[in-house]
Amino acid sequence: MPEQSNDYRVVVFGAGGVGKSSLVLRFVKGTFRESYIPTIEDTYRQVISCDKSICTLQITDTTGSHQFPAMQRLSISKGHAFILVYSITSRQSLEELKPIYEQICQIKGDVESIPIMLVGNKNDENQNREVESSEGEAMAKKWKCAFMETSAKLNHNVKELFQELLNLEKRRTVSLQIDGKKSKQQKRREKLKGKCVVM
Repeated sequence: MPEQSNDYRVVVFGAGGVGKSSLVLRFVKGTFRESYIPTIEDTYRQVISCDKSICTLQITDTTGSHQFPAMQRLSISKGHAFILVYSITSRQSLEELKPIYEQICQIKGDVESIPIMLVGNKNDENQNREVESSEGEAMAKKWKCAFMETSAKLNHNVKELFQELLNLEKRRTVSLQIDGKKSKQQKRREKLKGKCVVM
């Protein structure tokens, strides 16, 4: 696989109904859908900055069921980064991530160099919480990945989730430059370069 392809592929895994599509749609389109429609597999694209040039953040929203193991393997082998989503209202959904994580390890080998985020979604439903934040953190530590709780419904930590995931990428510089808001570091870098960025 050519390392410098112009796509940066993020794959979103998780059990059915944990809010994978909601997180992705909230991030890409800024929308939230109350009704649950199962996904087979959808891909969304968002333009981001990558190694000082523009590339496409390709987000693959996978099926929540385990009917398509071949698709799952393919998504893992093509993915550059992974978001593993569970619902804080379902302990079962956290358990269901274990075989997926094991498969990522098996296919990718050394996962320490691969950006992986463990995400507890639906933290707007605290009254129905089955998984404490501390448990999510402990699992992330065990898996040597980053952890965050989100709410697609309230748009809590959604953009932060994707930015954090890109920050974990060590092999190249990848950044969300959405709304033209740039970090101080980026502004400083651009000032030093004296070049403009085409959005």
